[in-house]
Amino acid sequence: MKRNTWQRQAVREALDSAPGFVSAQDLHANLRQGGSSIGLATVYRALADLAVEGDADSLHSVDGESLYRACSTPGHHHHLICRNCGTTVEIEADAVEQWAAATAAAHGFTQPRHVVDIFGLCAACSRLAADGPLAPGPVAP
Repeated sequence: MKRNTWQRQAVREALDSAPGFVSAQDLHANLRQGGSSIGLATVYRALADLAVEGDADSLHSVDGESLYRACSTPGHHHHLICRNCGTTVEIEADAVEQWAAATAAAHGFTQPRHVVDIFGLCAACSRLAADGPLAPGPVAP
């Protein structure tokens, strides 16, 4: 675990107060508007560290930009993500965990790690899609 510097703490607090997924650039702009002198590269590093440690979720926007949000579930977990609006639900995936461990073991691998996110349309966006085509959403794929 990395040392908890004031910059890292500022990024964590800003991420905690963000309403959903946010880019490093947007988070940096919010911090600077609040009077922080933190640099953009520091925000990127802090977000990457938080994601690796499981304190932040990350995914890619349709444009390929990394987006982050504070994690409400500590440790390894999986998500359902709406490709249109970005709504995210943390889910249990015991079958995925068992499959990953068994597949790794069958090929002589140990200490398997994996990322599984399921992208689709949430109930609200599904209703909108039934009424007509949706504009390209913020989240890939």
